[in-house]
Amino acid sequence: MASTVPSSQISTSTIAAVTAGVLATGALAYAFYFDHRRRSDPEFRKYLKKQHKKIQKVTEETAKAAERSQKERIRQVVAEANEEGFPMDPEGTEPFFMQEVARGEGMANDPNSDPVEAALCFYKALKVYPSPRELISIYDKTVAKPILDILAEMIAVDPSISVTGSSAGSDVGSATVE
Repeated sequence: MASTVPSSQISTSTIAAVTAGVLATGALAYAFYFDHRRRSDPEFRKYLKKQHKKIQKVTEETAKAAERSQKERIRQVVAEANEEGFPMDPEGTEPFFMQEVARGEGMANDPNSDPVEAALCFYKALKVYPSPRELISIYDKTVAKPILDILAEMIAVDPSISVTGSSAGSDVGSATVE
């Protein structure tokens, strides 16, 4: 015979639902408390502003340190490339140019590669190209902007690359390094 008396055990789903409800209610209550305190307590508002300014300052300092670090790395990579030297004979410059452009394009299309290394490949190709201004205008149309910006810093670091002359739409040679 079946019993008509309901079971006195609480199901697992009921316990989970009650727990979720209590947690949601607690979170909502804390949000109301936080908002009320933020609106009514001037000392708490000052504390929040100080915390916000502190976080913003740390973020800015970190970004500036990363920028300085990248600029120093660019200087170092350019110096190393110049120390290694570049082929000067016409038979050696063309294969070197093609190899470096191909490496640079491969690295530029690979999201896991280092953008400084990709820019270095384009820089090396630029060093052996007979008319750098023309090649820069080609890079301007084909190379991704972040890599092009790094290349501009490399050009600014190396005064031996002559980018003077007329160019229609390229401002790559006018970059300055701080």
